[in-house]
Amino acid sequence: MSLELAWGYVRRGILRTLRPGYVEKMRGLRQGTRGTLPFDPVDSRDLKFYRNQETYWWPDSDDSFRWRDSLPFVRAGLAELILIGGFFFLLTLLLGWFWWPLGLPPLVVCGLVVWFFRDPPRTIPLEHGVVVAPADGKIVQIEPIEDPDIGPAVQIGIFLSIFNVHINRSSLAGRVVEVRYRPGKFLNALRPESARENENLDVLMVSPDQPGKPFRIRQITGQFARRIVCWVRPGDVLAKGEPFGMIKLGSRTELVIPRDESLEFEVAIGDTVWAGSSRLARYRLDVATAATSGTLAD
Repeated sequence: MSLELAWGYVRRGILRTLRPGYVEKMRGLRQGTRGTLPFDPVDSRDLKFYRNQETYWWPDSDDSFRWRDSLPFVRAGLAELILIGGFFFLLTLLLGWFWWPLGLPPLVVCGLVVWFFRDPPRTIPLEHGVVVAPADGKIVQIEPIEDPDIGPAVQIGIFLSIFNVHINRSSLAGRVVEVRYRPGKFLNALRPESARENENLDVLMVSPDQPGKPFRIRQITGQFARRIVCWVRPGDVLAKGEPFGMIKLGSRTELVIPRDESLEFEVAIGDTVWAGSSRLARYRLDVATAATSGTLAD
């Protein structure tokens, strides 16, 4: 993160010196206000670490770097992919030049880095009331709770190993109501207390599939995963299965959904799930609810 922010400082200086026309053009296209942003951004690349804050933004049509979203790797991990993966690839070439077996260990690490930041396509179940997994990994918790924001609810915990895709997706279509960050520890994500004590970020949303009842997805750091990325902010509307963030290098994701007698589960503890495509549960909707569930509640 420090390297990226330092490079951003250098890049903005280069652009203002060599491409003042581009800088003025992007200044005219940006929306919003600076808010708490600690610098004056030139384009969308400068907002990577601040997209979930109330600050400047550019419409997708004015984002010259939107093509990066079409890559088979998550856009929020391209810097690590280039810096860390590139370093081990160069180390592979250097050591292999002396003696080829020496290049195998760094080549394996390079492959793991590439594997970690992959962004495979997913087929999203679009039926109303179907709740999809917010993360890849293993189901480690299904527990009824009383949640201060939701009331009677069910908490589903998913453990992500370093081999899982780490992109988080919305479990239901909905509108973001609140984004809350809490600093904390970096305990092993398999330990139950990690859910309470580790650094985490909550995305609270409302869905037309459960009108008037919010649901929450919590991103939790792990022992080695110390970087939560979230690029949505209050007011954003997400489709079911749409990516909204990631956790880097192994972690835990929790989904808290309203509990009522219409909720039916389709997974059990120990099951492996895939973000956006695996069905966790389903709300049985009556005809009237199904007919109106295409409109987001105010």
